Amino acid sequence: MLATIKTFGYLFGYLPISIPKLKAIKAKKSTLSTAGYDELVHQVPQRWSAGILKRTKSTFDVSGLENLPEGPVLFISNHEGNFDIPTLLAHIPKPFGFISKVEVKKIPLVSKWMEEMNCVFLDRTNRKSAYQSIIDTSTQLQNGHSILVFPEGTRSKGEELGEFKAGFVRIAKDAKVSIVPIAISGTSDIMEKNNNKIRPAKVQISVLKTYSMESIQNNEAKKIMEELHTQINNRLLQMKTRS
Repeated sequence: MLATIKTFGYLFGYLPISIPKLKAIKAKKSTLSTAGYDELVHQVPQRWSAGILKRTKSTFDVSGLENLPEGPVLFISNHEGNFDIPTLLAHIPKPFGFISKVEVKKIPLVSKWMEEMNCVFLDRTNRKSAYQSIIDTSTQLQNGHSILVFPEGTRSKGEELGEFKAGFVRIAKDAKVSIVPIAISGTSDIMEKNNNKIRPAKVQISVLKTYSMESIQNNEAKKIMEELHTQINNRLLQMKTRS
């Protein structure tokens, strides 16, 4: 119970004191390159996420960072639980935004940071919004920002990897960027498997080899989806044997 209080206390307590930092960062936007500004913005969410994870007393094993390429990429990852985003923000050094449900926009301080991170908001109940989110994500990538997508569309809570939805392939094709797949295991052990109480967990993060822009342009969506699903699933199975 104490870990739960500390974790959520920090999660919400850090946001009000970040307001002056956000204002100072936005004041520098016109003087920096796209990559430079993204790096500057990334520092605060990264620090915030690391602080949240520290209070869960979990351990994190990261591999494959040498696979991170230069320039904007579309990250795709399996989606275990609510701690996936903090885990990836804290441990992937390349700045990125992500697709989030539109309800998060109602949280004032969180949404302000997410806008600066180039996040895209999606209303899952609205088909037009889903289509627009594909366009918006492609635009962010074309503008030089990396974006993270969870192709499963919902949390697996540590169960088997779900089917991938095809939208992410269209995003990558339209934006003409590479895809960097990520396998993450153990985040659901922090909260989802404990009746939403925080418990220490052993989390593994693996950045897999990049699926090149050329391969994306030259292959059909179904083939790309199957290959990436297989890559991530195989790595998840390896992780489970090591845990």
